[in-house]
Amino acid sequence: MLCWRQREETDMSKVLYEKDGRIARITLNRPEVMNAIDDEVPVLLEEAVKRADADDGVHVMVLSGAGDAFCAGYDLTYYAEGNGNGQATQDMPWDPIRDYRFMWKNTQHFMALWRALKPVVAKVHGHAVAGGSDIALCSDFVVMGENARIGYMPVRVWGCPTTAMWVYRLGPERAKRMLFTGDKVSGREAAEMGLVLKAVPEADLDAEVEALAARMASVPINQLAMQKMVINQAIEATGLMNTQRLATIFDGITRHSPEGLNFKARAEAVGWKQAVDERDRGTWDWTENGPIPGANR
Repeated sequence: MLCWRQREETDMSKVLYEKDGRIARITLNRPEVMNAIDDEVPVLLEEAVKRADADDGVHVMVLSGAGDAFCAGYDLTYYAEGNGNGQATQDMPWDPIRDYRFMWKNTQHFMALWRALKPVVAKVHGHAVAGGSDIALCSDFVVMGENARIGYMPVRVWGCPTTAMWVYRLGPERAKRMLFTGDKVSGREAAEMGLVLKAVPEADLDAEVEALAARMASVPINQLAMQKMVINQAIEATGLMNTQRLATIFDGITRHSPEGLNFKARAEAVGWKQAVDERDRGTWDWTENGPIPGANR
């Protein structure tokens, strides 16, 4: 076991791992694309979480993102403009089980944060959006910068949050408010609605997370594990896994519905940035596959 002050660092490239005393620091590390998710990131994230969970010297994990954001979601240059290895949209006829296997694996990689016996604090700056919000919300605590943004914009077209954590954190009405609109909200708004634990000025974010992690790090690992297991069991007993399975199936459907295929074709034609902008501003009718008359362009 490493002593309290000894530090251990490992470069896992797209996901960094550092042991700092009783705290394991896991960092999403694709800053050039705002830590967007490709095929490798979910696998490496779970490996880092399992490493920390198996280390008797680690009491707490802190999860963050390198560069300007926590995580901007799935890498649409990789998945929307052209098919990556995961081939997020298949050639027709679509095989729903092939799609389910692909996305269910990612859902379970993200849920390693939930399943870990030790607490995980997500430190969110910049953006935690789309799949990036899935990652953050699988953590035990989310602390955000007041001006950071969180949301799941693909609910407007081409997505359904597979981890389904919105309803468990917000309750039905506020979850519907977020998932019927695809709006992004600030850290301040997210804290006010109960989506995240706390929002603080960006200058205080590091100190706030360090204080919380240090406080928990003074508690025996077995005590932390027992409390986490009891609380998580209360959520799981409501049918969390069944909800996630349904959400993962629906996510595949959203990408292969007529509207989902129109979104992909639009991204291939004009680039994902323009297609996403049209989606998020509500200026494109994905059913008719053309501009919405009178929409503010």
